[in-house]
Amino acid sequence: MRATGCYQFRVTRNSDLFVDEEEIDDLLIALEGELSARRYGDAVRLEIDRDCPDDLAGFLAAQFGLASDEIYLCNGPVNLMRLAAVPDLVDRPDLKFPGFTPAVPMRIRKTEGMFDAIKAGDILLHHPFESFAPFVDFLRQAARDSNVLSIRQTLYRTGAGSAVVEVLMDAAMRGKEVLVVIELRARFDEEANIELATKLQSVGVQVVYGVVGHKTHAKMCMVIRREERALIRYIHLGTGNYHMRTTRLYTDYGMFSCDAELGEDVQKVFQQITAMGKQGKLKKILQAPFTLHTTMLEHIEREIQNAAANEPAAIYAKMNSLIEPQIIQALYAASCAGVKIELIVRGICALRPGVKGISDNIRVRSVVGRFLEHTRVFCFENGGDRLVYLSSADWMGRNFFSRVETCFPILDKKLKARVFEETITNYLADNAQAWMLQSAGSYRRIKSKTDRYAAQDALLELSSPTVPV
Repeated sequence: MRATGCYQFRVTRNSDLFVDEEEIDDLLIALEGELSARRYGDAVRLEIDRDCPDDLAGFLAAQFGLASDEIYLCNGPVNLMRLAAVPDLVDRPDLKFPGFTPAVPMRIRKTEGMFDAIKAGDILLHHPFESFAPFVDFLRQAARDSNVLSIRQTLYRTGAGSAVVEVLMDAAMRGKEVLVVIELRARFDEEANIELATKLQSVGVQVVYGVVGHKTHAKMCMVIRREERALIRYIHLGTGNYHMRTTRLYTDYGMFSCDAELGEDVQKVFQQITAMGKQGKLKKILQAPFTLHTTMLEHIEREIQNAAANEPAAIYAKMNSLIEPQIIQALYAASCAGVKIELIVRGICALRPGVKGISDNIRVRSVVGRFLEHTRVFCFENGGDRLVYLSSADWMGRNFFSRVETCFPILDKKLKARVFEETITNYLADNAQAWMLQSAGSYRRIKSKTDRYAAQDALLELSSPTVPV
């Protein structure tokens, strides 16, 4: 045969795993059975080279049982993810980002142990500009400390050969009570998480798979330590996964604290997940699927009331996706009431800014730079007493209603100001890597009329190891 053309194409299949959690006895075994069938799922999309002849595209679509509106013509590479391998194949350092060493906060560097450092006050880490190593050190010190009684941790995605997993196993082998909540249904990580669960159980770690009908997406860790005659809870809460690789590629926040009320809240959430029962109202942490959605709506409504009373009123939020209808309607109402709204949304955004009479006071931007933007930060002006929250959840229906999520306040005034400066003020000033969402739904890149300013570059300079943090 003679080749007359060459065209790239890719078929996307339904990757959902169909498991009736209420009818099965063992979720792990049920998922193992479903994983082998994933590659045979129904086709849902055909991506194909724009130059491909119509009759060939139609032929392929017919073979996969797809309609014409399920064909997507691509002007360029069909699978852009394959380009991720190119930098390692090319010896051109002049075309690559310069290497960097994540910083470690001064207080951690000057304190002998993590427990003493946390006891001196809450510690905030901004990844990847600051190192993830302090968290691994925190776990390692807990595993070897004779006064530590218990370690509890959630794992959603961890990566192969995770140092976090090795330390948790070491703690269990040293006789600590270690409980790990593993979300087996983390999409495309199901097989790795099944292997992880088996590995942890083999050394005595108590493994829990989460709550029926809800993915456990919260990022939290708690260490219970005996100090004199009291038990002190040391906690870590974050916006991203405990994954060594992504902490160098994604922007995320992680906070250490030994605040008694935050620690009590974290313990209650773990009890909910492991005991499948309601443990009472939380004091400081907002939790999905219970209080997060309603509280966000209440905060938006309060900004509307403050605007009506001529008090400071504004909403600033940074997230991955914004598609929850009630939140969007509330933001439109706030805009109509005169509330200033600045949104930084990396991915999907179903809200349309700048529509006359509906969203005049809303601006939406997306920042695409060296690192994948992953932080979730929600700020409300609150009449001049600004509220700042960090969260594992986006403003999506699945995060509000179908997942176990945590959203925690930043209480320390200096840390609150720092989060707002680094995540809101800094990103709103970006004129190099920011794209503004237009009212019609398209994006327009911001073109610098002054000196170039990139938010991620500014954070890299700020967190340089030569600069005290």
